[in-house]
Amino acid sequence: MKRSLVALILFSAALACAQAPTQPKLTALDQTLITAEKDFLAAAQKGDTAFLQRTLADNFTYVSVDGQVGGRQSMIDDLSDGGDNFLPYDMKVVHVCDDVAVVTYDVVVHVPPEEDQGPPPRYQHFSTTWVKLGNAWKMQFQQKTPVRWGDW
Repeated sequence: MKRSLVALILFSAALACAQAPTQPKLTALDQTLITAEKDFLAAAQKGDTAFLQRTLADNFTYVSVDGQVGGRQSMIDDLSDGGDNFLPYDMKVVHVCDDVAVVTYDVVVHVPPEEDQGPPPRYQHFSTTWVKLGNAWKMQFQQKTPVRWGDW
């Protein structure tokens, strides 16, 4: 009887320890920035240059998945045709200070089969630095990193 009770206690303890950790609750700022990032991805898919002009800071810089560095107008030009289809997941916000935060996440890039002939890799990691300028959050920097080099 004692062995059964000890076994039950150990099993219960093991089960309690094995439960997945709970995700921290998002703050209002976290949710604001995640929504802004998702809005950016939607604008990229639609080719919404008006959104990009409002959202990218004047000194915006980015590093593309192939390591090329570009600026604000280059990003607007690159995304003006639309068609980019991103499936973001595992979004996190890292607070740098009151007016600066980084949204970092993984992305699956959906490419039509007829266009899926080599780079860029389908699986990427995005990191975007957001800064508060006046009352608005603006994108100041973005880096896209390939996750699987074997796809090249």
